[in-house]
Amino acid sequence: MSVNTQISSSPPPASHQGVIAWLRASLFSSPLNTLLTVLVAWLLLMVVPALIDWLFIKPDFNATNAQECRASGGACWRFISEKHRLILFGVYPYDEQWRPLIAMFVLVGLMVVSAIRRFWRPWLVALWLLGLTSVAILMWGGVLGLQYVENDRWGGLPLTLILSTFGIAVAFPFGLLLALGRRSNMPAVRAICVVYIELIRGVPLISLLFMSSVMLPLFLPEGFSIDKLLRAQIAIIMFAAAYIAETVRGGLQSIPKGQYEGADSLGLSYWQTMHKIILPQALKVVIPPLVSIFISLFKDTSLVVIIGIFDLTQAAKTAVADAAWRGFSAEAYMFIAVIYFIFCYSISRYSQGLEKHLETGRSNAG
Repeated sequence: MSVNTQISSSPPPASHQGVIAWLRASLFSSPLNTLLTVLVAWLLLMVVPALIDWLFIKPDFNATNAQECRASGGACWRFISEKHRLILFGVYPYDEQWRPLIAMFVLVGLMVVSAIRRFWRPWLVALWLLGLTSVAILMWGGVLGLQYVENDRWGGLPLTLILSTFGIAVAFPFGLLLALGRRSNMPAVRAICVVYIELIRGVPLISLLFMSSVMLPLFLPEGFSIDKLLRAQIAIIMFAAAYIAETVRGGLQSIPKGQYEGADSLGLSYWQTMHKIILPQALKVVIPPLVSIFISLFKDTSLVVIIGIFDLTQAAKTAVADAAWRGFSAEAYMFIAVIYFIFCYSISRYSQGLEKHLETGRSNAG
């Protein structure tokens, strides 16, 4: 005897779907999570309204001087409009500040073009050389009718971009060579690379900056000198290269031995194997840690302030030191924090997109 049973479909209970289910699973899944949720909610209720009040409600957007800003009781955005050129360009000659502005656009443009995969062609190297040459001409001058400006007067955001861009561009291939050298079968090469990597990674960047600024000139021949900016750039490159080397080495170790054996069976040389088979796979694996190094390097350029280089942080500090506008350091550092966040967040989002693209194997270019 067959029995036909019809089961009517019905939606799951409300407690298992929708907003209520998400809240219960994510925020109130245990007594500890419930306590943490309540504490975070209380903290947000205490901080967010006061922050919005200080940022947007209390400020007098029509203030013309520091006294009116202080009387409003909110953030003094007049300070930013008054000092933004000093913060962005430092003590670069006022009438010539269009030059570092164009240099910034050139550097950012190079980064954007390099981020688009359809432009990953050999001519991109020539484009970088042309772009960096134009940046040097704009910043230094002395040719094409441009006023010569010593790099002691460079500062602000252009200098931060120059230090980080040159640092990443030079440290990355240097770090690749160090990673390959550390895994080399030649004992002398491997020992040199190991000593360099471990020595540099064993000291903070601030120590390298001090050594490059104070001790490096002692080892140079008499009558030969390297300016302070170049010494700082060398320290940043050395520091970043050591960390890149260790990151890439981890990627190389993750490649199965069969990949090397397959390359040997095809008769490929060592450099052909690395270029065509091993490095593309290794670099794909280590995209997240590499991007973390690049972001850290961009932020760590602010440490050059300790050797007297007028970077973005030092420029903000100088703006705050003005007696007429003293007391508005929160606005100044919030302004440069937003700048750092925009650049770092953009790099992070791009890396996530690139990683997803390489994982899925889609053929459409960035």
